[in-house]
Amino acid sequence: MNSPQLDKVFAGSIPRLYDEYLVPLIFDPFAIDLAARVGACAPARVLEIAAGTGALTRRLATVLPADVALIATDLNQPMLDQAAASGTARPVEFRQADAMKLPFPDAAFDVVVCQFGAMFFPDKAQAYGEARRVLRPGGTFLFNVWDRIEDNVVTDVATAALATLFPDDPPRFMARTPHGYHDLAAIRRDLAAGGFTATPRTETLTATSRAASARIAAIALCQGTPLRSEIEARGADRLAEATDVAEAALARAFGAGPVEGRIQAHVVMVGR
Repeated sequence: MNSPQLDKVFAGSIPRLYDEYLVPLIFDPFAIDLAARVGACAPARVLEIAAGTGALTRRLATVLPADVALIATDLNQPMLDQAAASGTARPVEFRQADAMKLPFPDAAFDVVVCQFGAMFFPDKAQAYGEARRVLRPGGTFLFNVWDRIEDNVVTDVATAALATLFPDDPPRFMARTPHGYHDLAAIRRDLAAGGFTATPRTETLTATSRAASARIAAIALCQGTPLRSEIEARGADRLAEATDVAEAALARAFGAGPVEGRIQAHVVMVGR
């Protein structure tokens, strides 16, 4: 019942819960890092792909000068709607777009950036080829991906807990997709297949995942991601139970108060 088709479903209440709970839990530290890297490129035009609910977009809108054009795209319109509703420090163009077939002319941007979206591309090489196509010569493609689930302890604890609730068919979304594209050699091969000839620069970063309570962390993971769809596919009434099980496991691992755990990701930069 682990269905890759469900991995891209960000609808219903997921965008709101994702933005409210998951972004502070795991996304913010890496958004700060990636936005600083984009700013250091001193771009005039920036395209963000797979922008989700705008965790990186908001940071970019703060870091980049007001005269820098910033376009944030995502395949899922409900995620972009949430990003627009959350707001940015200055105007941003939000536009629905498929990273596999970007609706922009060749050489239109100085930087293409993607935060934790590459794992969802059905054909990574094709998506990378599109990023390269819309970059000007000398431009930069930057993105990050999660490292192994074992190096991201809050998510790992919750995933293991759900396996005890559904032992015959454990929900594996988090391990399969968000944490399923961590092999740097594979990433380099996909970039080369997408037409990038420069050697990518990579860096592995470790940060701290934080939530005010185990309950909030459990809601973030079980209800604010497509993991929710996997849980509900096992029974429409199982979501609350699954959230409770994840919460109990997180409380055992991190205590009754705030949750803090290691998170780890790879940053990739490659020139056009």
